Order: sequence, then structure tokens, then C-alpha cells
Amino acid sequence: MADKITEVLLDALRRAIAEPTEQRLFRSGKLPGLFTGRTSVYAEAASQALRDGLLEVVRSETKGKVTTDWVRPSPRGVLFVHEHESPLRPLEEVRDLLRVSREGIPVWLAEMRHDLQALVAKVAGEAERWSHRLDVLGQRVEEALRRTDAGKTEGANGSAKAVPWALDALTYLDRRQTGGAAGHCPLPELFAALRLQHDALSMTAFHDGLRRLADHRALQLYPFQGRADELPQPEYALLDGATVLYYAGR
Repeated sequence: MADKITEVLLDALRRAIAEPTEQRLFRSGKLPGLFTGRTSVYAEAASQALRDGLLEVVRSETKGKVTTDWVRPSPRGVLFVHEHESPLRPLEEVRDLLRVSREGIPVWLAEMRHDLQALVAKVAGEAERWSHRLDVLGQRVEEALRRTDAGKTEGANGSAKAVPWALDALTYLDRRQTGGAAGHCPLPELFAALRLQHDALSMTAFHDGLRRLADHRALQLYPFQGRADELPQPEYALLDGATVLYYAGR
């Protein structure tokens, strides 16, 4: 039973990490959700996700006796997937992906004969989706290989010597990416992940370390694209002249 709960929990967390927006905790009718039902193993897995802080409740809505929660993954959830996932899983997904792609080619050709214009749009969308998934799987394969030699890992370009928590920051960015998270990592999320291991880390030290890591080319900082008044949690942002830096990536 415990293995089944972990399996359901990992599946839900992977889908939550791959989707940057909030999602329903439970499926409701035809409306999608991370967990199929509110009973049995699904309820146990959902309870564990909330109890252990793997998922964060963004908002709740009550209609009658039913409360619907919308959630998003936390840094603990990203680390949970990394710690429990077998290094062989990305390779198995690559195998399944190749099999599905090979079997699907005749179907695509038949649809091309029936409606060429519709096929052009479909192929474009499918190509983008498969390309993204292959990129993510490739990154996860690289991460699986890196795990076998984790004890020898050092900070890029000597950044571990300049910033004590450099390796933890770079490792979290890698695990977030291989977990399927879309886009660059917001600085509030990276700070929260680091505080799990460095509870004394201050905002000033965090900002100073980010600048050092960027100078060492261990990571790259990216600007916030919206208006300044739309910036969530502005205290985490870094100023570079007139540019507001709010995201980090490898």
C-alpha cells in the first residue's frame, strides 16, 4: 500500500512540476486534477503531499459541502521527486516515447491525405510538444548519470569557494529542470529551497551570492518582463541598472 501511495504521489508531483500554473488538487467530473479521486490511495497520497509540504495550497473555493483546493509544487516537492525517482525511469520513458512515435507515423500520414491544412497545424503543435518532452528527458538522463558521481561534484568555476551554498543552489536548479519545471526559477522559490538547508541564510547574503555566481558564470540571472507594479515579492529582486532581475537559470 505504501509503495502504491508513493507511486501515485510521484505521478501527481511530476505533473504539478511540469505545469507552471496552479492546478486542482482533486479531479472534479471532467475537470482535471492532480489526484483522480478523494478516496482510498488517492486521498492518502494527497494528504501526505499537503502534510509534508510537497504541495502548497494557493487558494480554496467552497460550494455547498465541497471545498476545492488549487495547489502548486513547493521546493520540497521538487526534491521529493528527485530523491525517489529511479535513474532508470528517464531511460524507460525514452524507450516508450520512441515506440509511440514509431507507431504513430502511419496515423499522421493518413490524416495528411484527408486534411492537409489541419495536419500542418497539428504537426506543428505535436513537434513542439515532443521536442519539449525530449529535452526534459535528456536533461533527466544527464541528471541520473550525474548522481553516480555526486560525491566528486564541485561548484562550477570555483563558485563553491566564493559562495558556501553555491552547490546546493546549482543542484536545485538542475533538479528543478530535470523534474520538468517550465521556465526559469523565480528567486523567491530558489531562496525557499536554500533555506531548507541553510536556515540562517539572509536576503543580503542571498543577493550577494547570486551576483558572485553570475560573475563566475555558474548561473544566469534573467529579468522580470512585466511592469514594476506587477512584480510579486519585490524584496527578492535584484537591480542591475534599470533592469529588474527576478529569475535564475543554469
